[in-house]
Amino acid sequence: MLSGWTERVFDDQVATVRLVVLSLLALGDLSLLHRPEGVVDWALALAGLAACLAGVRAPMAATATVSGLLVAGDAIGTHVGIPIKAMVAVALFELALRGRGRRIAVGAGVAAFFLTLHAMSAPSAEVLPTVYRLAILAGVPLLFGAYVRLTRENARQARERADAEVRRRRSETLAARAAERTAIARELHDLVAHHVSSMVLRVGVARHVLPAADPRVTQVLDDLHSSGSAALVDLRRLVAVLRDPGQVGGEPFFSLVDPAGLVGALEEAAARVRQSGLTVLTEIDQAVAGLDSVRGLTVLRLVQEGLANTAKHAGERAEVRMQVRVVEGTVLLEIVDDGGSADRTGQGQGQGQGQGHGLIGMAERVELLGGRLEAGPAGRGWRLYAELPAQDVPAADEAAARVVPA
Repeated sequence: MLSGWTERVFDDQVATVRLVVLSLLALGDLSLLHRPEGVVDWALALAGLAACLAGVRAPMAATATVSGLLVAGDAIGTHVGIPIKAMVAVALFELALRGRGRRIAVGAGVAAFFLTLHAMSAPSAEVLPTVYRLAILAGVPLLFGAYVRLTRENARQARERADAEVRRRRSETLAARAAERTAIARELHDLVAHHVSSMVLRVGVARHVLPAADPRVTQVLDDLHSSGSAALVDLRRLVAVLRDPGQVGGEPFFSLVDPAGLVGALEEAAARVRQSGLTVLTEIDQAVAGLDSVRGLTVLRLVQEGLANTAKHAGERAEVRMQVRVVEGTVLLEIVDDGGSADRTGQGQGQGQGQGHGLIGMAERVELLGGRLEAGPAGRGWRLYAELPAQDVPAADEAAARVVPA
């Protein structure tokens, strides 16, 4: 609908330009070349010009009027026959351009009738030359107007076909994405969620059947049970959103964490690592609670992955320092460990990435926000540093996030 409206506006603009040019040419011809002699000639010429200009809105009436004025001029004996013939040609062009079928035939027939009367009124008019002149005068504008009309219609149909093809491809893409989301949701539900649910159930049973369990064992089982339950909640929500994206209100992104609860989620991630025996010192800016959902979830995932890597690779009694700050809208995240009893200087970037997709996934998350990620040895330990720019800063065209040695 919008393209049709735009096309009509463009046609009106072109018609306006055409009318202005036609008026200037006609007035120039009447003033410089075929000058009317007297008031009657001027009145007849200006009347023909007005009717010709009206052909944009009423082409058939304009054609009949201008053709009739040509015959009337012959009867009166005016000297503006040539300008009025040119106006007849313009009116026929507008008729062929804007008319359809029977209207063109009727308009052309009326014009041919008046043109024949005009030609036969000339003294010693010969039949064949007269027919030839009439064919040129009426046929050329009609053919040219029909050609322009057909060209415009072909262009319009080509645009409609292109738009239809774009809509078809978009529909196919959406259908393919929906099918892919459904397949992923099905696998998550049938495979991952099933096994996680089974593990949570078994841990819950173990908590009740183990007699006089060591408090440390009970603490580990409680942590496993709470972690598994939280993972199940996130999995169920993820499966639901994959099956029905409309649940997120049309937003292109949804978060599994409430921004207001981000500080608590970060502290909870640190607390879980402490349960593995590491010392985790946290410094979390309360301003992170005001982050948008995209950056908030990115910060949480970076912290979770960074602390998980530390718990996996750092030695016993390692000390970890986690700092999350917001400076002028930019989020600064740093996780540093001292290595504990292990020497992580030889771990290297390649080994870290070779063991999984953790660093790659973190780099991709940061890249989407146009930020910067550094990960590498720091003394005997390891350092992870990330910068997430303010929300109104566009992402760089080139890959801005990269894993480089710190």
